[in-house]
Amino acid sequence: MIFLKTDEEIELLRISNQLVARTLAELAKVIAPGVSTATLDKIAEEFIRDHGAVPGFLGYGGFPKSICTSVNEQVVHGIPSEEVLLREGDIISVDCGAYINGFHGDSAYTFEVGEVAPEVKKLLQVTKESLFLGIEQAVEGNRLGDIGYAIQSHCEAQGYSVVREMIGHGVGRNLHESPEVPNYGRRGNGTMLKSGMTIAIEPMINLGKRQLVFEKDGWTTRTIDRLPSAHFEHSVAVRKGKADILSTFEYIEEVLSKK
Repeated sequence: MIFLKTDEEIELLRISNQLVARTLAELAKVIAPGVSTATLDKIAEEFIRDHGAVPGFLGYGGFPKSICTSVNEQVVHGIPSEEVLLREGDIISVDCGAYINGFHGDSAYTFEVGEVAPEVKKLLQVTKESLFLGIEQAVEGNRLGDIGYAIQSHCEAQGYSVVREMIGHGVGRNLHESPEVPNYGRRGNGTMLKSGMTIAIEPMINLGKRQLVFEKDGWTTRTIDRLPSAHFEHSVAVRKGKADILSTFEYIEEVLSKK
């Protein structure tokens, strides 16, 4: 069942998503060579709790940490660890959730660690572009296939592949709600979008092949060819004329501009 949100509920969702955005900005301050992904997890959990919320991912389906940290060829759901130290030239996708006032926030950003290779930098740029192209389609009267098509066509035109096994989703009182939001599709196909729907759009785009491998930890996924993968995510509310982005990258990009 798809739950349409009232304007009041959407504003509560905005609060939780803005907290996620500020949490990711806190991590942007410390992401650097030599930092462990466990350190990032600790900072995120403390920041979320200090602001009266709880980490949305911690314990969800048995997930053991507060954020997902996926490095280089890892696509999503990487588990933070003291053993995983960031290195110069890495990329790291940080997916973060926060629960407050009865609603979940959910957003992700792929960070560069020091100087990354030009082909990897371009992968991140195109993936982020595809997110906003998908968001442009999240308006009343369109269909889910319009979002997926916008993402898929942009990335595949640049020679990248679109992950199929992992997709976006509805978000609200539950972290994952209906509908499913694929990053691929055909224009005019799929569920009709209605004002009040709230969805997390999250393209996961690979430099090489689209196929994934699930690691033995039961959570982490990586590319089959071990080439890098990028991941950006916003939670948005479907509206008439223009989608309402509930999360933001502004806090993150303000930090990165000063580093």
